[in-house]
Amino acid sequence: MTRNLFPPSDPPAPLAERLRPHALDEVVGQRQLLDPGKPLRAAFDSRHAHSMILWGPPGVGKTTLARLMAHAFDCEFIALSAVMAGVKDIRAAIDSAEHAREQHGRQTLLFIDEIHRFNKAQQDALLPYIESGLVIFVGATTENPSFEVNSALLSRAQVYVLKALDDADLAGLFDRARNREYPQLHFEQAAVTSLIRQADGDARRLLNLLEQVAWAAQTAGVTHVDAAFVAEIASHGARRFDKGGDVFYDQISALHKSVRGSHPDAALYWLTRMLDGGADPHYLARRIIRMAWEDIGLADPRAIQIANDAAATYDRLGSPEGELALGQAVIYMAVAAKSNAGYLAYNQARAFVKQDQSREVPIHLRNAPTRLMKELGYGHEYRYAHDEPNAYAAGETYMPDDMQEPAWYQPVPRGMEIRIGEKLTLLKQLDEDARKKK
Repeated sequence: MTRNLFPPSDPPAPLAERLRPHALDEVVGQRQLLDPGKPLRAAFDSRHAHSMILWGPPGVGKTTLARLMAHAFDCEFIALSAVMAGVKDIRAAIDSAEHAREQHGRQTLLFIDEIHRFNKAQQDALLPYIESGLVIFVGATTENPSFEVNSALLSRAQVYVLKALDDADLAGLFDRARNREYPQLHFEQAAVTSLIRQADGDARRLLNLLEQVAWAAQTAGVTHVDAAFVAEIASHGARRFDKGGDVFYDQISALHKSVRGSHPDAALYWLTRMLDGGADPHYLARRIIRMAWEDIGLADPRAIQIANDAAATYDRLGSPEGELALGQAVIYMAVAAKSNAGYLAYNQARAFVKQDQSREVPIHLRNAPTRLMKELGYGHEYRYAHDEPNAYAAGETYMPDDMQEPAWYQPVPRGMEIRIGEKLTLLKQLDEDARKKK
């Protein structure tokens, strides 16, 4: 059997790992936490460690900060991924932490990435060791810890919010990486802008894209990189969107509020952002129908029909053609007259019924299909509205006998509800005139 006398060397670490900061001042972005006097900078400067949860999108420095903390606080560093780890792995980490304390007098920083993936039992398993101070717990999550992390764990950890990197942060990181790793390459500004846009606030993604383009340039013998070369090599990734997490609900909230705020361009922007990110168009169609009922209502009943037609059009045409119908629907919703009067009235009626007693139907409103029911007075003195002047039984009541008129529905002075309000005012006057005659 022959043996390779020159085995291949280990492949180099990815560019993102090679450029991982080794000092706090090398960290890109997060100035709201790391500038002098800011919370995390104060913790580093005081060398006073405390447990925390770092909440933010991917590629903004959560793991890097945890590693820098362990170095700054002179701690052992143990990293676990909640995607793969279980209670057994937690137990092993705790054993290592106890050994470090007993043998070397060193505290351990236990970093758990994607902490929201741990179930309640796994999260609870950490509590006694955080409480005793055996470990400094640092969790990282892309999900809102208010919903995904147990309240007991939240109460023992300070939450710090990390933000996506802006274009200036990414441009600085790009220059640092290119100067250090690829000085032979010249990038046109349009190429740099394209890479930054594709990175979408994610430092790791930017460095991965740069590495991908650099390898392609080396293979092709290219030293001048333009936007066309970037477009050919680096595929455009989806924008930040998680199909069910915070970004998803933040964006649907922005879409709904843009429609409610009568801003068609903003409504189109958020709709196309969600479609670009992979949101289910059927879900968006349902939300557009909800907007028509909740925020437009009877001020413009055509909005409800247009919303339903847009949903039906998407069902018939599919993507991408059907998305045009959704786009035009949100434009119409945004420019339509707005009213939440029906929405408020329904909610008030529902809340009242939920806490109220079961009231009897007034006897004059009951049907009388049998002789016995007629003898009992069912339907007696019911006034058929079509036989009354103006097709309205002035002075009649349709509420339970022991219940006052609640006046839940209050039309707004916009759109068709102007005419609805005028009609209700007229009918109210007819009721008052009828009662005076009695």
